[in-house]
Amino acid sequence: MRLTNLLRTTVSAAVVGACAFGLAGTAAAQSQDGPTTIDDIIVTAQKREQNLQDVPIVVTSLPAETLENAGVRDIKDLQILTPGMTVTSTQSEASTTARIRGVGTVGDNPGLESSVGVVIDGVYRSRNSVGFGDLGEMSRIEVLKGPQGTLFGKNTSAGVINIITEAPSFTPGYSAEATVGSYGQMGVSGSVTGPITDQLAFRLYAGRRVRDGFYTVDTGDGPRTNTDDQNQDFVTTRGQLLWLPNDNTSVRVIADYTSRDEYCCTGVQIRTGPTYPFIDGLSNGTGQRPPATGFGPLPFSRQAFANRGTGQDIKDMGVSIEANIDMPDLFGGATLTSVTSWRDWNGDIGMDIDYTGADIAYREQDGQYGYSVDNLTQELRLAGSNEKLDWLVGLFATRERIGRGDSWFYGPDYTPFLSFLLSAQLNRANPAIPVSPGIIGCFSRPGQTAGGLQGCLGTGGTGTGPFGPGGAVVTVPTFQATGPGFTLGQGFADFYDQESTSFAVFTNNTWHVTDQFDITLGLRYTQDDKSLDAQQRNLNGNGATCAAFAGNAAAIGAGLGSASAASTIIGNACLPWSNFAYNNRNIAEDFSDGELSGTIKASYRLNESLLGYVSYARGYKSFGYNLDRVQTGITPVASLLFPSEVVDSYEAGVKMTLLDRTLLLNATYFDQTFTDFQLNTFLGTAFVVESIPELTSRGVDADFLWFTPVEGLSLSGGLTYTNTEYGDFTAADLTNPGNFPQLSLLPGARASFAPEISASASINYDRSIGGGNRMGFSLAAKYMSEYNTGSDLLPYKMQDAFTTVNGRISIGSEDERWTLDLWAQNLTDEEYVQVAYNAPLQGSAFQSTVQAGGSNPGTFYNQALDTQTYDAYLGQPRTYGATLRFKY
Repeated sequence: MRLTNLLRTTVSAAVVGACAFGLAGTAAAQSQDGPTTIDDIIVTAQKREQNLQDVPIVVTSLPAETLENAGVRDIKDLQILTPGMTVTSTQSEASTTARIRGVGTVGDNPGLESSVGVVIDGVYRSRNSVGFGDLGEMSRIEVLKGPQGTLFGKNTSAGVINIITEAPSFTPGYSAEATVGSYGQMGVSGSVTGPITDQLAFRLYAGRRVRDGFYTVDTGDGPRTNTDDQNQDFVTTRGQLLWLPNDNTSVRVIADYTSRDEYCCTGVQIRTGPTYPFIDGLSNGTGQRPPATGFGPLPFSRQAFANRGTGQDIKDMGVSIEANIDMPDLFGGATLTSVTSWRDWNGDIGMDIDYTGADIAYREQDGQYGYSVDNLTQELRLAGSNEKLDWLVGLFATRERIGRGDSWFYGPDYTPFLSFLLSAQLNRANPAIPVSPGIIGCFSRPGQTAGGLQGCLGTGGTGTGPFGPGGAVVTVPTFQATGPGFTLGQGFADFYDQESTSFAVFTNNTWHVTDQFDITLGLRYTQDDKSLDAQQRNLNGNGATCAAFAGNAAAIGAGLGSASAASTIIGNACLPWSNFAYNNRNIAEDFSDGELSGTIKASYRLNESLLGYVSYARGYKSFGYNLDRVQTGITPVASLLFPSEVVDSYEAGVKMTLLDRTLLLNATYFDQTFTDFQLNTFLGTAFVVESIPELTSRGVDADFLWFTPVEGLSLSGGLTYTNTEYGDFTAADLTNPGNFPQLSLLPGARASFAPEISASASINYDRSIGGGNRMGFSLAAKYMSEYNTGSDLLPYKMQDAFTTVNGRISIGSEDERWTLDLWAQNLTDEEYVQVAYNAPLQGSAFQSTVQAGGSNPGTFYNQALDTQTYDAYLGQPRTYGATLRFKY
């Protein structure tokens, strides 16, 4: 029976590979008798094989040919085929985030687990970044929208990306491909599969890809030597064994390894603020893009500035074992499935923190900055079916360890740059104080007095002025800036160790009430236990300057005539990386929580062509710890814990199969409410995780697919309309009310990365041209209306509506022995921003008081007072090339 099932599965996979759904059609299957129909599309969205149109879930199923036509190599490429889905990366490929229907979690902080789960060959990947890489030979990808916690576990509150790769075959075969393209792109890959014995088959895949970077980098003060950025250089291998010991049993073993040795990613200025003269003065060259007139937005440019390296060394490896045992005598026939996995992922990253040519601050790629994920999982499922009931029960357990290292280095320009910032601030209030690079020592001078501080500031820290008899220029020792500046070199090294265990029991059952009416009930109980041990360590005397500022608080307040001004000055000296409060600070926390989630669905088939359904689902996303230095004012927060997130989702949909089952039309209305939504936002000085009381996402998903009467021509498309908004809230509703000023634009506003309209369309044509050859083309396009790319919703972070297009022309033999593709990604060279963010220390966006007027009254933001420099990580430019493939 097991062998028969595997052969059936192989046939299904082949059929799916010739079909499509969602937003990319494919050629009609030349080897089939009769036209391709919707019935050929098989999915496993409910952990059993079903026809797509029988599943009461919004699923985009993308077979291998569709993915190939659209140029999908990793999950980031996948978004062009999926409306309502965005994928972005920021400071490295280790910081990648997927969002569905405008909901996701920014990936810069490994303490947060994703809202969109990634599952590869049945193995859950707890962070989006560990699932992003060359996926090798894919059978298909299924994108499931909405909470999927019953069958796919916690942390799938927004959806699931379910990836199924090609399995070993008992039919011998091999394939190879070679690619050349723009930006120096080159790639080779190959696979071989076949039997070892009558009961044992194997598959081996390996690939290597390289490419130059998309950015031109001005290295400023150095020592960086790379003059481009966001290159590609990785190798991946994947080996599999399939063992069929008897007719009722199959065992599939997969081992994979990927290594990336690249440099990525610099931010570029999209708006340069008033701090530009200080950067310019401290840099070799301009140091950053010069500001526009009136400090307005800058034209799109891939010119970056970074004097320090942005290397990333990422290793990802793992082993999984899936066993399926048919038990024909148990409950009338059942199948036991066991999936065991071990995975190890780690990233070692370098970073130019300020992304300028000045040597202000950086992180060395020395093993002290990055994070690792070590994970063990075990899932057991027992499933069966009869005429009235499809049933499934299961257990899932995981043990995970997250290690994060953080390190900070001061460049020689840090102290003078901060001095410029503080003196410019004081100069605006008192023009007698000059803008100077040398006033830090005025505030940190031991035993400073009010008069001494005033004299020191008045001379720019030199102590020299017309203080002698008759106005003679003399140096007054008590007016000199003799206090300590900031540490040159490494300032701190922190390490966070988070251990997690999770255990769940679940069931998912479909009762066939009649031949037309089904009810599905799913329940899952999850118990999570997490602990955190952290060491926060200042090094090389770091923190002494902050301590000296704080020790002189009375003198600073008296000298400036304002306690609030003194608080601001001290706050700038005691930012998280320079705060003496982190000297030898240890953290030990642990927490446990359990949650019941589940779903209930009702579907009714009016006839063979029409299925209607309604559903309710409750999803759960685990609590966690913010693995970063977090403070209120200059006081570290007592606990780094943030609470769990839950979602209640309602859907009503219809699935139609028309025109002799060659046309698919599906539409679903959804209404999702997230409670304690976990928002990770960068404040310009640190990442802060805050639980937003409510986030709602309402709208419509619609898709069509048409295998036209024209031989080899298919059309498809889809549209997602969403209204994803935060509920109203005040500072008192937040875990840390002190975070409210930087989040004051959120109440009642549309969430970031949540375009109102997201639409995709594709056309695919492939047919014989005689002589045993075929030719075809494909175009895939994605449109997104405007949306904000910053979690704080600052206006300068808006991305206008844009459309990206991928295209491919293919020629080859009908038996696919050889194929030549000419392809282009982002064919129209659309210019767009992935993520915009506040450049560290380069101005301020939010004010310290509520604004009565201006652009956003009632918030802490006034665009007329915004001095912030904004940087951004950009979307990829147009790339093009050729790929030659052989298959036997």
